[in-house]
Amino acid sequence: MTEHTESTDDCPPPPVADIVGTVARTMCRDTRHRIHYRDDGEIRSLSLADLDAAALRVAARLHALGVRAGDRVGVMAPNRIEWVLVDLAALKLGAVTAGIEPDRYEPADVLAEFGLSLLFTSDPPPGRDAEVSGAVHGLVQVHGWAFDADDTSPDPAALPPHPGYDPADICAIKQTSGSTGPPKGIEVTIGSVNRSMAAVQEMFGHHDGDNLLVFLPVRFLQQRYWIYSALAHGHDVTLADRTTAVEAAQAVSPTVIMGVPGFYEQLRTRLEADGVPVDPAGRGAAIQKALGGRIRYLWTGSAPAGRQVLHFFNDAGVALYEGYGLNETCIISKNHPGAHRIGSVGRVLPHKRIRFDEDGILIVGGSHPVNTRYSWCAPGANEKTFLPTGEVKTYDIGHVDEDGFLYIDGRVDDIVTLSGALNILVPRVEERVRELPGVHDCAVVGDGRPYLTAVVSPGTPNLTREGLARDLARLNQELRYEQRVYAAVIADEPFSIENGLLNAQYKLMRSRIGARYAQDLERVYEEHRIYNDGTIGDAPVLVTAVATSSRDEQAEGQEK
Repeated sequence: MTEHTESTDDCPPPPVADIVGTVARTMCRDTRHRIHYRDDGEIRSLSLADLDAAALRVAARLHALGVRAGDRVGVMAPNRIEWVLVDLAALKLGAVTAGIEPDRYEPADVLAEFGLSLLFTSDPPPGRDAEVSGAVHGLVQVHGWAFDADDTSPDPAALPPHPGYDPADICAIKQTSGSTGPPKGIEVTIGSVNRSMAAVQEMFGHHDGDNLLVFLPVRFLQQRYWIYSALAHGHDVTLADRTTAVEAAQAVSPTVIMGVPGFYEQLRTRLEADGVPVDPAGRGAAIQKALGGRIRYLWTGSAPAGRQVLHFFNDAGVALYEGYGLNETCIISKNHPGAHRIGSVGRVLPHKRIRFDEDGILIVGGSHPVNTRYSWCAPGANEKTFLPTGEVKTYDIGHVDEDGFLYIDGRVDDIVTLSGALNILVPRVEERVRELPGVHDCAVVGDGRPYLTAVVSPGTPNLTREGLARDLARLNQELRYEQRVYAAVIADEPFSIENGLLNAQYKLMRSRIGARYAQDLERVYEEHRIYNDGTIGDAPVLVTAVATSSRDEQAEGQEK
């Protein structure tokens, strides 16, 4: 069992600036810096002083509706400026914001499950029953509270003084993504938010002249960090969504973009289709042009980034820094200027401790934990994730190199066990398959089977069975024998969030992909009867397309 840490339990945690408290208790007078956002199809902006004043007006309305310090206020909606205003207003009252995935739950269920005082949605359902009447509000109301105040509106100056924060106080409720089971809920401590934001500021120094583009859902608390950062450190911030991110970048010229690997993969694919220059300088200029021309660095995490994507940007002089964290831990490690190694997820942050248990699973602790338990979860989930020591069991497998850079090699769930008792971490294989011509994405499966099979999401309509079989056969010559892929199914649609084959953070839902194409996979193993025991060498690769009748039957089964 090995441990890597830059602090010990005997050392008191270093003092941390109370950024959340500053945002909550201090009136922002910054008229130079702005928040940019889309409204009615147009880019609009507010000075940070105007944003803060609008949030105070919303806070006065929430207070008039009975919201007090410690009460829970939910928002179940896509990104929009009113989302931000409700969150800032809740902070100003010492209340707790719960970010809820939209279109997944009924309002009455959310109110009851999380004990919410109020819930804000994009469009409250008409004819609400008495159980939720008065507790569910539309974000259109928030717009009116913020920007159309009149003499009858509550006076923000009459709000009671903010009670202030202790580091152990709760400021938000996170929902997990649900990629490993039903979503869980965790209450987030002030200390964990402040310490994570301080670490980011130490690494990247966001300042006057910066504009941070946020397009991932702000229901994920970390995406709201960058709004707090703008208010605390004095820089611009832009709010978009994943469908308008590039358009927003071209309009406002951000210096930093917070994105998942899938965003950068899509940008790379588009630039290559447009004929991006081969030379690094020309490629860098094309990237800058596509993103507004002022990029200082790009941030990525939430899912593994492929080496090809990382090299595409970094080799062109546009820094793409990969990091690692979990809902239960927040940011654990991050590449950054002066400490960057492609393929790693960076060095562990100073306030975090990591070790690997006897099974090689990464365990994470720290001076300012997010929490030491879920508040909402299935029986047994807390015991599975949170150790008696207060540490978090990540179920990720990795290693640390001689210079202290952390590498994530996969998850325990990413291990496929073949019928010959061979255990394979398939993300490494998937990354190599994604590098093949015409392949956009893939999921490698094979639990209990005699060999590995890839379900391939094509990146071009020109991907042929013969060409993919040939490329896989060549790739097999470079892989260890247990990693070799001897069959593939070409999927009939891209993996996406909309069809449930990627989660909201663009991570593969491998089990769902296996279930979606179960009959096609069964047919492959029936037709291609080989056994990978290390002796079959240059065995042929079978590639098939999805059978229409089989696909229809599977869709019908899922509907039932």
